[in-house]
Amino acid sequence: MRQPSVFFTGLILLLTGLFLVSAGPVSAQAVQGLAVEDRASDGGDALIVSWNATGAPGEVVLERAAAASGPWEEVARIEGAEGRYVDNNGIENGQTYYYRVAGTANTVSAQAAASFFNAARFNLLIILLIFLGLILYFLQRAKAGGNLFIRKIAGLDALEEAIGRATEMGKPVLYVPGIDEATNIQTIYSMAILNSVSKMVAQYDTELIVPVAKAFVVPLAEETVRSGYMDVGRPDSFKADNIRYLSDEQFAFTAAVNGIMLREKPAANIYLGSFFAESLVLAETGFTTGAIQIAGTANIHQLPFFVVACDYTMIGEEFFATSAYMSREPMLVGTLKGTDVMKLVIMIFLIVGAIAQTLGSTWFFDVMAVR
Repeated sequence: MRQPSVFFTGLILLLTGLFLVSAGPVSAQAVQGLAVEDRASDGGDALIVSWNATGAPGEVVLERAAAASGPWEEVARIEGAEGRYVDNNGIENGQTYYYRVAGTANTVSAQAAASFFNAARFNLLIILLIFLGLILYFLQRAKAGGNLFIRKIAGLDALEEAIGRATEMGKPVLYVPGIDEATNIQTIYSMAILNSVSKMVAQYDTELIVPVAKAFVVPLAEETVRSGYMDVGRPDSFKADNIRYLSDEQFAFTAAVNGIMLREKPAANIYLGSFFAESLVLAETGFTTGAIQIAGTANIHQLPFFVVACDYTMIGEEFFATSAYMSREPMLVGTLKGTDVMKLVIMIFLIVGAIAQTLGSTWFFDVMAVR
């Protein structure tokens, strides 16, 4: 009974060995033309390993080492017919790496290197140059006194109406420039609008109250309002006490502004700048006093509250356009016009791309794709 047992055991071992040989890593003779090179137009974080896909086996097991003597580690198992593998797993810029097929002695090596210029993103450079060219062109036109058209915004007409109403009623105008720092872009644009508002109130001899939430915004607001009064020839009407620093704390500032609304009853409340959770509290309080309210912010999560509680709301980019429209500052007007024209260019690109894809052509996609 022992003889058949030995026979079947040997047969099983033979079949197992044949299976392992066919399923295991390929030999050096099975992979021809093994090579590795640095991937171009990157930050030195990838290498490309390639081989002759013709006649390649079903699976290629690649190993990698930081030195020719090892130690070696398996990095990938790839279908031999692909003939290529991009290794971006832990590759460091300036480091040399060695590759081989598992179980073989033939090695190849290459150094990962960062590229100064990413040729695959040349299309982005062209778009950026077009955009900068448009900005510079319209800046020059604005500085030369060119009449650049900016569409009318409903809230702009309402500003003069609100200040006129406050003048007729003998009540002040309240201007809140947001609660953010002086370095915030919305605060900077708000100061440009405040300068125009101060010119209007100076001409009408109307009191202007500017509550401020950040200490560093106080001198900025003072000089902005003073400049407006001086530009219309009424510097003596400027009251520095009306530029009021209240509190850096969000809701302490909100409570103080609400107090001004309830005590001094301004006929026009203007909220232009960066606002957060206090927006609805301010707008609701102003609504109860019966004041005309005009708001504008680029914080889109606060726009719904201004829309429901204010008479006019400048939505998103309208807020930035307002500062350019009112101040006519060449830098603001030129930037605004350049941005608008660039949007038109992008829209044309989208239309051309959609038509090309619809017709089955991929050339536009190939040119514009970001790699």
